[in-house]
Amino acid sequence: MLIGVPKEVKNNEFRVAATPAGVAELTGLGHQVLVEMGAGIDSSFSNEEYASAGASLVDTAEEVWARAEMILKVKEPIASEYPLIREGQILFTYLHLAADRPLTEALVASGATAIAYETVQLPDRSLPLLAPMSVIAGRLSAQVGANELMKPNGGRGLLLGGIPGAPRAHVVVIGGGTAGENAAANAIGLGAEVKILDVDLARLAYLETRFDGRVTTLRSSPQTVAASVRDADLVIGSVLIPGASAPKLVTDEMVAAMSPGSVLVDIAIDQGGCFEGSHPTTHDDPTFAVHNSIYYCVANMPGAVPRTSTIALTNATMSYVVALAGKGKLALVQDEALAKGLNVDAGRVVNGAVAAAHGLAPVS
Repeated sequence: MLIGVPKEVKNNEFRVAATPAGVAELTGLGHQVLVEMGAGIDSSFSNEEYASAGASLVDTAEEVWARAEMILKVKEPIASEYPLIREGQILFTYLHLAADRPLTEALVASGATAIAYETVQLPDRSLPLLAPMSVIAGRLSAQVGANELMKPNGGRGLLLGGIPGAPRAHVVVIGGGTAGENAAANAIGLGAEVKILDVDLARLAYLETRFDGRVTTLRSSPQTVAASVRDADLVIGSVLIPGASAPKLVTDEMVAAMSPGSVLVDIAIDQGGCFEGSHPTTHDDPTFAVHNSIYYCVANMPGAVPRTSTIALTNATMSYVVALAGKGKLALVQDEALAKGLNVDAGRVVNGAVAAAHGLAPVS
């Protein structure tokens, strides 16, 4: 198969969809890989490394899209890329379509086969291609939250871990999945007092054991969210419903009751965000104010650490890329987990959660 890797064009997106090692694996299996010149530079992978791995370097994204049977990306196509997507082409990337009607409509109109990393799901309901980015976003959330709490950035002027005689910051993590677990781990590592809210009691029991009792766990409800948010210095939202829009669990009214200079980091922003006041931001303008609090809603947080993220992503996706390259759409029939990644195919939305998010007819 002819596989294309264009340079990412989303604002401050520094990742690339495949490492040179990943490209070498594909070319070693007899596939041809087109890589746009400079696609890996921001992840510290040179053009020469891709050439040595067997890639054919091309000058423009337009050529990659025009020639490739399958396109590998990191982030969802933006409007300038919509016209490049063509009928019969396989697009394999993060899509987050429930929060993006224009892209959904563009993919339907294109006739392409669009497979979303974030909805590939194993029988145990785990999300193997979302997990590595969730780990990174979770770990970054505590880091960026601690940074925004500093007074020069508009925060309360708190050191997350405090010092003897001065209290630690209170961190509330809403959602105890992979991102939430890693957010809590880093917040604990920085010395904060951490509370985790989730509706899954078994998950909460696991987290209590995982952190050896160093966290407070609560079953999430509107009442416990409101009470916890009110007393928090840093709130991290990490709620996920695969493929669907994130529920709005933190209302503006709750935020209005928080202390001035408190910080809220919305990891769920790719799926619309789990705070009422959230809207996507970028790395070059990451925050905005809601009442007297600071919101951080960057939609591609792992893009800030692109080398780590690119290696992690390639490690996770490569077995599925190999299957698609070798078998085409037949791979979707043979692998139930990969089939769950199919969002749009031949002019139809085939993911039920995406269809529901946009009020489309149920998939037959």
